[in-house]
Amino acid sequence: MTLSPNMTLEALCATPVCGVDEAGRGPWAGPVSAAAVILNPDDLPEGLNDSKVLTAKARARLEIEIKARAVAWGVGFASAREIEDVNILKATGLAMCRAIEQLSVSPVVALVDGNHPFALPCPVRTVVGGDGLSLSIAAASILAKTARDRVMVEMDGLYPQYGFASHKGYNAPVHQEALRAHGPCPEHRRTWAPIRALLEV
Repeated sequence: MTLSPNMTLEALCATPVCGVDEAGRGPWAGPVSAAAVILNPDDLPEGLNDSKVLTAKARARLEIEIKARAVAWGVGFASAREIEDVNILKATGLAMCRAIEQLSVSPVVALVDGNHPFALPCPVRTVVGGDGLSLSIAAASILAKTARDRVMVEMDGLYPQYGFASHKGYNAPVHQEALRAHGPCPEHRRTWAPIRALLEV
């Protein structure tokens, strides 16, 4: 689905409004990332859409355009250790707060993908399926995804035996095999059931 070039959801909110989305809640390793984006409705990058339906090449192009043309943008992370300490939901909220705090313009309201009302630095409006309904959330989904993917490629250089560059820390046969052969590395989320099971062997 291609999003309409208008900003209907954003137009219903007080301004400035930012879109917020996360990447990496489900993987076995690495951080969770989040991004916040305040778009300029008069200067929208062409082709904005949910990052999951875009190719890596399209995400790379749009990341550059979003950062160049948005009113403001920010990216935040919560580490694997923070995920273990506070749980993935709270860690996602931490990453979102950090992303909003990076904005050079303070938003009046945040459109957040999903149905959880995270405690953020500004009022929140949740939007189920928001990355397919809101251009601001779609832009945030792209920045969150590309930022986390870069981290996982860098992590692959530190721990090449796990194949992080290919699967980005998600469940994959090569990842399972590496965990069985080498055990978890410091970037694995040790509270995750598959990782915990390996540690208990």
